Amino acid sequence: MVAAVRDDPGRRLGLASRFYDDRPGCVSIRSYRRAEMAFMRWQVRRGLLAAPDAPRPGSGWWRAVNEGLLRDAWEADQLLAGSGFQPGPASRPSVSRWSAFLERPSAVAWYRAHNASIVAGYIEHYALCAAELPVERFFMNVALGRVLYAHALVASPKLALGRVRAVSRVLGDPRWRGADVFLSLHNILPDRYPLVGFTLSEILALENYAGRLIDYGVMLPRIQALYAFAAADLDEPRLLGFVQDGLPAYAWTNDEDHPWTTSRSPRLRSVLRWLTSS
Repeated sequence: MVAAVRDDPGRRLGLASRFYDDRPGCVSIRSYRRAEMAFMRWQVRRGLLAAPDAPRPGSGWWRAVNEGLLRDAWEADQLLAGSGFQPGPASRPSVSRWSAFLERPSAVAWYRAHNASIVAGYIEHYALCAAELPVERFFMNVALGRVLYAHALVASPKLALGRVRAVSRVLGDPRWRGADVFLSLHNILPDRYPLVGFTLSEILALENYAGRLIDYGVMLPRIQALYAFAAADLDEPRLLGFVQDGLPAYAWTNDEDHPWTTSRSPRLRSVLRWLTSS
């Protein structure tokens, strides 16, 4: 199923969308579709999922990670339906997470399934990062940090939002628009791939600053604890290797002049840190 749409971004999108269609006799999961579709549409617009032989080829890394997500979800569906499979174990732990979501849908179960597949892709396809520009590798870290933070919003509100944790689950629920702030990068990167001719500083200067305030003022102060929480909740200790000295470090080395700091809006960042601290 996945191989049939591998080189057609539009059909990939359709396959991902159909996973959330209603199933006879099962609880509807249609409302969970919006979060995954928002991110995939951004990937398609950027050209990340384009075929290798397209006029402007896509990203081998993004294609592979997305393919793993699709495969995990549909394998879980087919195993539960008994369609074309002999009874047996899932091919990898992330498939079991999707099975658990289908059996008992919830925001927490969706994040555990989705993020288990994403983290498995980050681990499995690390070698493909060598073909990506530094600016792309930096935003791989941004994307990972944000989906892990959104997960914490619904599964560990105190960690995610501290004093204002009463609104945490509402903000992170993938069924509602609030989660789009964390799960979509359409306000971060230009809709083109690869980002030849752009420096990281130029990209950061163009970005919607509200999103970066989340990164600088809310996510980064708790990034080490956030990755530790996700590693435990997903039972994936290798995730801890993607954060070093309190900074994201997937296929990325932070030096003294790292891009995870800013001099903008110091008072606002301080207020955000205070509001969201435990």
